[in-house]
Amino acid sequence: MEIIENPSNLELTKDFKHINYLKSGNDRQKRAYAVIRKLNILDQLKAYDPILTGTIPIGIDLPDSDLDIICQCNNHKAFSLHVTKSFGHYDHFKVYSTTYQNIESTIAEFKVEQLSFEIFGQHIPTEQQNAYQHMLIEDKILTEKGLKFKQEIIRLKSNGMKTEPAFAKLLGLSGDPYIELLKLEL
Repeated sequence: MEIIENPSNLELTKDFKHINYLKSGNDRQKRAYAVIRKLNILDQLKAYDPILTGTIPIGIDLPDSDLDIICQCNNHKAFSLHVTKSFGHYDHFKVYSTTYQNIESTIAEFKVEQLSFEIFGQHIPTEQQNAYQHMLIEDKILTEKGLKFKQEIIRLKSNGMKTEPAFAKLLGLSGDPYIELLKLEL
């Protein structure tokens, strides 16, 4: 598995490593900020270098979109025990390990205050994980392409298309959208 570094020419429109940007976002982002802070979720995951990723941070989420928090974990058993101890008392909690894109991954899911959370751990540093890289690239594209492009992404997602395939479709990318997005020169 090739690890993609943050391209040097990719300027961040937000500091996604800290969730303060959510405070001035849309209603869902403000609510996510409040719940994450109230439950102290990122502090409980601090040892795993957590970053909130996905569609909510970049404002292309759907009503059923979850809050994705990626983590770096080198010991999946210890990570699983930690998330179980920290979040196991929340509704619909489950934790499992799987192989995702040929990389061992541990995933915890739970629901709090009508928000669904997915905590995703891999041995890769969080800033180099595909979820973070995709979010940076997608945010840059959304900033450059404007509101109509964003609305079309949301429309495609509302019709059942996943995020990366929706971007690939609108950008005319062929091949695996998860890989092709990482190749974009922005």
